[in-house]
Amino acid sequence: MKLRFTKMQGAGNDFVVIDATKQPLSLAPEQMRRLGDRRFGVGCDQILVIEPGSDAGADFRYRIFNNTGDEVEHCGNGARCFVRYVVDAGLTSKREIQVDTMNRRLRLALQDDGRVTVDMGAPVFEHAALPFDAHGLTPRRVNGFELWPIDGLELAVLSMGNPHAVQRVDDVQAAPVATQGPLIEGHARFARRVNVGFMQVLARDRIALRVFERDAGETLACGTGACAAVVAGIRLGWLDAVVEVQTRGGQLKIEWAGGQSSVLMTGPATRVFDGEIEL
Repeated sequence: MKLRFTKMQGAGNDFVVIDATKQPLSLAPEQMRRLGDRRFGVGCDQILVIEPGSDAGADFRYRIFNNTGDEVEHCGNGARCFVRYVVDAGLTSKREIQVDTMNRRLRLALQDDGRVTVDMGAPVFEHAALPFDAHGLTPRRVNGFELWPIDGLELAVLSMGNPHAVQRVDDVQAAPVATQGPLIEGHARFARRVNVGFMQVLARDRIALRVFERDAGETLACGTGACAAVVAGIRLGWLDAVVEVQTRGGQLKIEWAGGQSSVLMTGPATRVFDGEIEL
């Protein structure tokens, strides 16, 4: 089959975007892997499939697949690229859009400067949401929030619609992301594996971050990872309510007022090229 696609990126986190609003699309896992392969396909961190809204309250539904072919729950940078795509493709004339993902509804807004703000929903701290097995562990509490001891590390755990484990490091550039990342990602205490964040606090309103993502490995940016790191830093008393996050692919702004309020993420979304591939 021939498949038309659009390549997009948000802060260096890159995506293959497929429009399935006019007819259903069903790709086998091996076809997804081919699309995501940087040598034999198009190449991307994740594949985004845009579908019609499932009810009157949602403008669209979109599904997220890692480049391994596995469907996942959420992707913040992908959500920004989604908005840029549907507006540029003429699929909507709205500047504010509601979209359903696997497990939550997002509100997204295209700003006048071309950046996109995503209402990521409220963070979830219940261990069952990740899931995270804390049996037999005794956390260290900092500012009333838990840091969990796992293999000699201290990790903050939470969900932004997908699971995250965040640790603070002194120098993010020297952090052992390539070696520690996969060990934490696949740790037995995270039954569905976990995204792993390495956060350096530069000031109360600024952090540097690297993230080792499930299946994808280290990416240039991770939107939900940026949200999780800032939320953890606020809960631990290290950060203020508005934080600039420097990733290897660019800068994101994260805002969280605490409690059950939503996390807001603002950042870039760019169309790279359009193409067609035989699968």
